[in-house]
Amino acid sequence: MKKIGLIWLAAGAFLSSVGMSFIWPLTSVYLHNDLGISLTMIGIVLFFNSLASVIGSYVGGALFDRFNPAQLIRYGILGALLSFILLAFFHGWPAFGILLFLNGLSAGWNSTLVYAMGTNVDSKDSRRVFTILYFVQNMGVVIGTSLVGFVYDAGITYLFMIAIFLYLIFLLIAWTKYSSTGANATKTLNSDEKNKGKAVVPKPNLIVLFTLFISLMIIWTMYQQWDSNLSVYMTDLGIPLSQYSLLWTLNAFLIMVMQVIIIWLSRYYENYIVQIIFGLIFVTISFVTLVFAHDYGYFVVAMILLTIGEATAIPTIPALVNNLAPLGTKGRYQGLVNSWSSAGRAIGPLIGGIIIEKQSYTFLFEIATLALAIVVILVVISWLLNRKKITMY
Repeated sequence: MKKIGLIWLAAGAFLSSVGMSFIWPLTSVYLHNDLGISLTMIGIVLFFNSLASVIGSYVGGALFDRFNPAQLIRYGILGALLSFILLAFFHGWPAFGILLFLNGLSAGWNSTLVYAMGTNVDSKDSRRVFTILYFVQNMGVVIGTSLVGFVYDAGITYLFMIAIFLYLIFLLIAWTKYSSTGANATKTLNSDEKNKGKAVVPKPNLIVLFTLFISLMIIWTMYQQWDSNLSVYMTDLGIPLSQYSLLWTLNAFLIMVMQVIIIWLSRYYENYIVQIIFGLIFVTISFVTLVFAHDYGYFVVAMILLTIGEATAIPTIPALVNNLAPLGTKGRYQGLVNSWSSAGRAIGPLIGGIIIEKQSYTFLFEIATLALAIVVILVVISWLLNRKKITMY
């Protein structure tokens, strides 16, 4: 059965990323400034949007192992198209909040299926595949968020129209280039496993897998502080909001540079766990830096450390998960990668806000440092205890 081409999978990931990046930068601003919705209600809307992404990720990943993934991703694209078409006509309150749930479902569904389909690209090392997908998705976010500022002033409807156009192209690619992806991978399993509906995952593999999933949730919970709370903290210190925005420009640039370096290095070494631990250590050190941050230079250093860690560890985790998951379960476990990540994104702003209100920003950074250090220790211990017993697929 002919495998899907990485270039077309990456193209789909890019288009989807650009389209979805129109949503999260404008939601808070549009709901609060244009519709007069309270920040508490906006937080609830964003929470349910992330919850929808968790559901879409898990269900999409589970169905990937049972049905034709090419058909599944077409349904997801159609779901995203429907949400953007409805948003173009109905973007008042509460329609916007309700439609954001549908948008979150399709976002989680499509993201998981793209990564799950990446497990079918056997012409390249899996780490290189996931690194490229992560690279193009970040490039899409950079372009999408850059467009939002210009197009939003002309009218929010135009943003949704552009997203509709992008997803129509994505649908065309999926219809013409994903058709040979084939049916589910479980067809190659033995009959007993197919009757069970799943392959048997060795216990050592499961221990490492769920250590990685818990790690992802904690990483994204802490990472969300940069999205939700750092802007307020920096402006309270007298740092202009424009300089906070520049940090994300630096983040996007460094991610692209790091991905190029990692893709090049992937030709010469294949130690996934070392790369993950290296990245986690850098993410941890970035929050150590924030504990002492009182001027802009510290925030620049913290962002550089965070980005190096993010670009090194985050795309490598789904590659290792792919190798630890047997044939017939790869989609389910890629779905869990996205589900646990989305869960961290959902609870991050809430947890950060509670800690700041009860204690302080510095205490939040100390908690983040401790939590991430524990993640590093858990990953190292789980790997050392199970590395000789795990099975790679």
